[in-house]
Amino acid sequence: MTEQYWVGDFFVDVTRNQITKKAQSQKIPPKALAVLTCLAKNANKVVSHDDLLSEVWSETIVTPNTLQRSIAQLRKALGEDSQFYIKTHAKQGYSLEVEVRWQDKPGETIETATTVETNTTIATDETTPKIAPSERVSKKALSLITALIAMIILVFFGFNALTPANSLKLDIAEFNSLTATDHKEYSGIYSPDGQYVVFQRYSDKVCRNNNIWAKNIKTQQEIQLTKSMGAYGSHSFSKDGNSLVFIESDNCDKPITQKRCYKLMTLDFHQALTEPQSPTVLVECKNSRIARAKWLNNNNIALLQGFSNRWKLTSFSIEENNSTVIYELEEGNVIDYDYSTEDDLIALTRIHSDGQQYIDILKSDGQKLSSNKIEFPKEVPANRFIYPNFTPYTNQLIFSTGRQLFTLSYEGKVANISLPLHEPISSPIFHINGKRMLVIKGHYDSDIALIPLEKIAHNDHDLSQNTTIIERSTKGEDHAKFQPNGKLIAYTSNRSGRNQLWITDGKSPKQLSHFPIDSFLYELNWAADGKSILINANQKLTQIYLNSRTATIDFAHPIQKLFQWNSESNTALVIARIKGILKFAELDLNNGTHRVINDKKVHWAVKSEDGQLIYLDNMDQFWQSGPVEDQRIASLIDQGSDNGFIIKNNTIYGINEKFQLWSYTLNDEAFNIIGNVPQRLDYITDINQTEILFTLRIAAKKEVAEIILAD
Repeated sequence: MTEQYWVGDFFVDVTRNQITKKAQSQKIPPKALAVLTCLAKNANKVVSHDDLLSEVWSETIVTPNTLQRSIAQLRKALGEDSQFYIKTHAKQGYSLEVEVRWQDKPGETIETATTVETNTTIATDETTPKIAPSERVSKKALSLITALIAMIILVFFGFNALTPANSLKLDIAEFNSLTATDHKEYSGIYSPDGQYVVFQRYSDKVCRNNNIWAKNIKTQQEIQLTKSMGAYGSHSFSKDGNSLVFIESDNCDKPITQKRCYKLMTLDFHQALTEPQSPTVLVECKNSRIARAKWLNNNNIALLQGFSNRWKLTSFSIEENNSTVIYELEEGNVIDYDYSTEDDLIALTRIHSDGQQYIDILKSDGQKLSSNKIEFPKEVPANRFIYPNFTPYTNQLIFSTGRQLFTLSYEGKVANISLPLHEPISSPIFHINGKRMLVIKGHYDSDIALIPLEKIAHNDHDLSQNTTIIERSTKGEDHAKFQPNGKLIAYTSNRSGRNQLWITDGKSPKQLSHFPIDSFLYELNWAADGKSILINANQKLTQIYLNSRTATIDFAHPIQKLFQWNSESNTALVIARIKGILKFAELDLNNGTHRVINDKKVHWAVKSEDGQLIYLDNMDQFWQSGPVEDQRIASLIDQGSDNGFIIKNNTIYGINEKFQLWSYTLNDEAFNIIGNVPQRLDYITDINQTEILFTLRIAAKKEVAEIILAD
């Protein structure tokens, strides 16, 4: 068999280590070309990884990553059609899915080969045999029948191609914890050679700060990579595996437009394996947010950059020290993205101005290859954001909703993965061999705490003795509210295995709601008469009565936060995603209309009993609405925090960053520090005349686990 052949429209000359198309030639590394030749000799058949390695690297010991690198080189050379030419078969190998034509005469050039091909495929009139009229009719009839059969086959397969794929079956051989410690571990990824798992480890005392660690999969040795703790975000490897890139956030020294500043950092991975290193700062952002840094094959760094409530995808050049926009929307917003080093592709999810989610496949320079609306099955709420990751399966991404895994095709079709999950997992990341997968597992344990105000006011140092835990469980309880003029407390809980709305009289809890698996429940508010509750469930407002009767509020836009519900006027203060952008708005639940209040980034907002609007912005500054313009409340400077605030009897109650409970009376502008609260407190949820409700953090258990898939 000669070493010159055609692969589709490409002429391959192994003797010259080059491929040519339309007179444009390019050199190919010899090993990559040997891989192509091996696939060509077995065209339309699956060639296993082992067979390719033994055929091409028979005298050398290499890793599967070497083969993947050659495949990537071939796909880059073949261009846009490479995904159709070279097909990946998960856990099996590769196949060349294109016509291969071998040259009979060795040593031909592309020009002579083209001539031979032309001369052998076009017949002249002199060589065409004469056909009788009756034969012509039968020939035409035969051609027509053949065309009809071909059309039927095309329609049949086209229909099946458009039919949603069946559920992917992944059989688990092992489910192992990799970082089962008392700390919180997160953001696990594999190194490019597959030998290490790199992850974040949070202190059990400081949940915001972490160190970056590595674990050798073979020896199980754990190595601290960063010299000191920081609020490091998710990390990504450079293509060669020598460096890590990530983002650190910290309080700005002199805040201007945002409270936290962001630094893009790199770390020498191999040096850090021998001794913890201090990261190198590439750039600092003080007036915009950056997130999700990923190293591209061209050595640039892709990252999401946010201004106000809108995100765009940018590419930062280390050499030129500047950034360019890869992807930006005039309307709508970017949700998330992932990058495949093997295919040099970006998969990006976005929300359109009409509220629909789309999956876009891009080249790393931003060129859009496809864009399709995501078709949500009934198992996934339509408002649930999708955070995709690439997989070894052709044109398939993967994402988690908690206890369920789904594939997302490039065409926007979602299919459930048949995989038994007994506890929530997130962030599925595949190993390069396609036979194992990293996930984050664990749960958040919080309690509803009730503390007498007088005990806080007396600065009782042992508040635990005077703290009542409402219906303790090992799961998360949250968003507790006193029933108006009643004895019940409403709250959300995962105690049944699913997040649901519960009520209790302090003696026996009762489940009110029956939301589906992996539902997200957020804020809740009682009606003034205490007979029903409005809750933000899966970004939709649902009214639930004490007899469990439910009514979903019809509103066209997803609800990000429910601040307050006035049941008498049937209006609500919310953060709603309108045309893809978060807006602070007031909803009229009677007719489904809304009014945007302002364009500020609002963290929390409440109206007082006499109708004064108070809100907390992204700089933790309190504002009071006015007839002409809103006024900052000077007495509350430095009193804002992530712990929220409430208003009762025209008095604001909040918790500052020193974990002090304070009050501010709107009528006479009197400010008072009431006393200290537990530092395990997440935020304040409600207050009555004598007691205050908090969400108390018990444990935030997260760990990196590995799923080993069966062959």
